[in-house]
Amino acid sequence: MAQAPLVLATSTPGGGLSTFADALLAELSGVKPEFPFTHRHTAGSAENIRLLGTGAADVAIVAGETATNALAGENAPMVLAALYGTPVMFAVRGDSRHRDIASLRGQPVLWGATGSNFVVVARQVIGSLGLDIEHDFRPVFASQMADAPALVLDGRVAALWGGGAGWPAFAGVAAGPRGIRFITPTAEEQRRIVQDHPSLRLMSLPANSYSGQTDAIPSIGTWVYLVGRRSLPEDVAYRMARGLHQVQPALARRVPQAAEMTPASTIAATPEPATIHPGARRYLQEVGVL
Repeated sequence: MAQAPLVLATSTPGGGLSTFADALLAELSGVKPEFPFTHRHTAGSAENIRLLGTGAADVAIVAGETATNALAGENAPMVLAALYGTPVMFAVRGDSRHRDIASLRGQPVLWGATGSNFVVVARQVIGSLGLDIEHDFRPVFASQMADAPALVLDGRVAALWGGGAGWPAFAGVAAGPRGIRFITPTAEEQRRIVQDHPSLRLMSLPANSYSGQTDAIPSIGTWVYLVGRRSLPEDVAYRMARGLHQVQPALARRVPQAAEMTPASTIAATPEPATIHPGARRYLQEVGVL
């Protein structure tokens, strides 16, 4: 009998998780035996965890604190792989007068799609600096992140919060006539943030991640995971872990952040090995990283 399609929950159209998923599914379509997937767009990481809990999704891409909190919960999903790290920061137009976070106070800032992990991380980062994203800024939330670049380019928002290499919203700003510039916490602020929130790590955005960005940019960030419902059959989880390893080189040519999608990264980035699905653990043992 043909296998029923697995439902993969991601993010709004044009969001980073959704864009990564499109490339991932295109590469996995060539893996034998094939994985039939249905791509389900959602509001983001928080909704994805709920869908896994109710069985409305089989696998999901979930980011950062949303993922690590969910892995400790009742009926917790399980990690299939760590996909990539996401250093977070503000993006402004190249001609913006804003140069630091303090100068953005009172300004309209697009924090992301409601329910996305970017919003969760923003609350942590900005909270560690003694600020609140809703009271100290004029908060804007998008129903679809595909609309985000236009809001920055025409000046309706002063800055866009987000992160990671190749994120479509940042790429759209970088492609504009005035280019892009990034604002991150200072080195001292970064140390304070990771001390307050151990799930966040010091990370750098690699040079040339966006047009005109020639230097690496130090910041803080979080990992993005592929997780599955707890009842996902062990054989399916094993085949998925193996399939991800097989397609990683080709996927990295499509989306640069996939260069980090290795078995070793899964071990390094996952809070506890026990939260990795037994099928994925079996594959990690086979390749010698566990």
